[in-house]
Amino acid sequence: MQEEDPLADGGVSGIDEVLVARASGGDSRAFERLYREHVGRVHGLCLRMVRDLQLAEDYTQETFIRAWRALDRFEARSQVSTWLHRIAVNVVLERRRRREPPVDYVEDAAEYERDNDALDTPVEEAELEAVIASLPQGARDVLTLCGIYGYGHGEAATLLGIAEGTCKAQLHRARALVRARLESGVRT
Repeated sequence: MQEEDPLADGGVSGIDEVLVARASGGDSRAFERLYREHVGRVHGLCLRMVRDLQLAEDYTQETFIRAWRALDRFEARSQVSTWLHRIAVNVVLERRRRREPPVDYVEDAAEYERDNDALDTPVEEAELEAVIASLPQGARDVLTLCGIYGYGHGEAATLLGIAEGTCKAQLHRARALVRARLESGVRT
């Protein structure tokens, strides 16, 4: 009886972990498949964080180079996509620290109260992307991680190296700025 290939149907639970195991054993085709499966989301994350296509491409490439080198250290406690996002955020933040002064984060979460984040009018995707791109860096980073990629405040705060309260304040700030900018630009 022939052994079944766990990659054959593409729908097997844990396929990423199988690919990681094979790639860490030197199977470059397995890593290439991981790359193809995740490059779009990693690139999107980098692009949203840096707002520069060339830098996003460079950071995406560096993310996968670091992932290749760290395959043997991947622990299946998290999904491969989460692991790759963590590497990508680290790449962006490390490069940003080398190039720019530190981000000015809002520190006091207590001064912010939760309110309704819904807009009264529909918004075009391109308009929303432009508004997100115009946000201050700290607010944009938190909105990208929490609002777009679905990370919790604790996870996003850890990725960004900030306090959880700061993360919450930045998300509130980002949502308020997006809402205000969209409402002022939307014709009724």
